[in-house]
Amino acid sequence: MFYITTIATMLLTSNMIFAQNDIIGDNSDTEKPKIMEDDYSPFSFSAHLKNMHTWHGFVVHPGAMIASSLEYNSKNKKFTFGFWGGASFSTVDVNHIETGENESAYYKEVSIYTKYRFSDKFFIEAVSHNNYTGVEERGDKLEYWSFDKTQGYNFVDLNFGYNITPNTLLYFATIIGGGSGDYEIQDNGDLKNSWTHYFEVNSKVWKNKDASLSLFAGGAWSFITDKTFYTEGAGNIINVGATYNKQFELLKHTIPVDMTLMWNPEQEKTVIQLDITLF
Repeated sequence: MFYITTIATMLLTSNMIFAQNDIIGDNSDTEKPKIMEDDYSPFSFSAHLKNMHTWHGFVVHPGAMIASSLEYNSKNKKFTFGFWGGASFSTVDVNHIETGENESAYYKEVSIYTKYRFSDKFFIEAVSHNNYTGVEERGDKLEYWSFDKTQGYNFVDLNFGYNITPNTLLYFATIIGGGSGDYEIQDNGDLKNSWTHYFEVNSKVWKNKDASLSLFAGGAWSFITDKTFYTEGAGNIINVGATYNKQFELLKHTIPVDMTLMWNPEQEKTVIQLDITLF
């Protein structure tokens, strides 16, 4: 009896709707009902064109390159997982381990990263850096998933970020387990991991409608060894500079451009990096 009553109610309701449409008229050709769409998109990608690639006071590649990323973001925007890759338009010389001669190699990197945002102020992230530039050209075997500390191109760091103000970020990174040459050779030949730490302060000091200026300073050290991944000694200031960001309008699209002036006091190196966000 319940099912018969339910079906009868549905039929009656349908007839009432159709009758109402007959009175009002069929607007299907002129006006369609609005469908609620979810703006959430879990996947995104980006591309940057750069005149060089720098990182934590290092010039990773001195020539023009393109960098791209593909990432997943949770709906609450707290969790991110992605891949970052770089490829150069120019080569660098690498020394072949058997012949001793220089070979030309293009910059190549595919790194994996993940981040979790506990709040608007605090986040934690982990990055597996995989820069395999010149590995095969110098006579080594390319093993992407190898993290042997002596092979020289894979390492993992664990990082923390905290915004003490909306415009000032404190960033702390630690290279885990001394990968990619981050070790010290002992008298008996053993390799002692340095567990390099890197700390940076980055602060936006000026901003207007479509431009901003940020200042930054970073240093590296190790509590364990007399050298670090970044420095020749136990610690030093290695990354000082400023980044000017400008938003350009091109064919109804906004193109962010960063110009970074970087100085590494230990290496006595100063460079200017241009970073154009293509999309």
